[in-house]
Amino acid sequence: MKLRAAAALVPLSLALALVGAAPPAAAQSTGWIRWGNWSPSAPDFDIYLNSFGGSGAPTVIRHVRYGHVSSYMALPSGQYTIAMRDSGAAATTPPTLSASVQVTAGTAYTIVSMGPASHLGVQVLKETMQSHPGKALVRVVQESVQQHRVTVTDGSRALGGALLLGAYTGFLPVSPGWQAIHVGGYSENTTARVFLPANTIHTLVVLDKPDKQAGLQVSSLQDAVGSATMPAGGAATGFGGTAPRPGSSPLLWLAIMAGGGLLAAMGAARLWRTRRRAAHAAAGR
Repeated sequence: MKLRAAAALVPLSLALALVGAAPPAAAQSTGWIRWGNWSPSAPDFDIYLNSFGGSGAPTVIRHVRYGHVSSYMALPSGQYTIAMRDSGAAATTPPTLSASVQVTAGTAYTIVSMGPASHLGVQVLKETMQSHPGKALVRVVQESVQQHRVTVTDGSRALGGALLLGAYTGFLPVSPGWQAIHVGGYSENTTARVFLPANTIHTLVVLDKPDKQAGLQVSSLQDAVGSATMPAGGAATGFGGTAPRPGSSPLLWLAIMAGGGLLAAMGAARLWRTRRRAAHAAAGR
């Protein structure tokens, strides 16, 4: 009986030890941030990210040019401070712009500079990560300084009403595929062909052309692909990627298989000893 009890306890202990080695759910409590420069009057920025109250070195993104958005960065949930300094300025230089953001687990944010030189500001946009099956979700953000009010249409459909500088729409479902996005201002207009695959989420940003050129442009930023994915990075132009959802840990199954193998081995050893004793007893008669 003692042997059987010990044999039962060994695989159970092994299973518990292996399951205990699995990463805790709290380790997955992360959000995502990407940041960029949507102010045509602003210089290139170095952007510093610090955990609120943290003592570690800040994360720094260098030389963020007008119209560019960084890749998403995964961060533990919590409060962070953001400081934008002119590119190449010392880390001790007072920031040109600063803001704070509360990062919530499972949520993505886009943080950008915006506005004219006389009224530079920081804008924090919260993303949605729930796509619309069979459709593309689209949000429009108006960041043109030259055209203070714009209207944006997808063919004959208006994507929100007239948008002032810094205004943005909610996420709207549109048909997937190539779409002609028309932007009209009081003195300028443009049409951009944008590819919007099904089950994706996009932010369409209305910007001025760089280097003080007259005219408007549309920048398409892909936020997510599929309803069960979270951002995991992207190119400097702002097109994001995805990461699969974490699967269940295989450690429990490994523990069960290891325990079963150990039980089988101990059973075989017991059977061998029983047969050996029987053979000795028969030889002694």
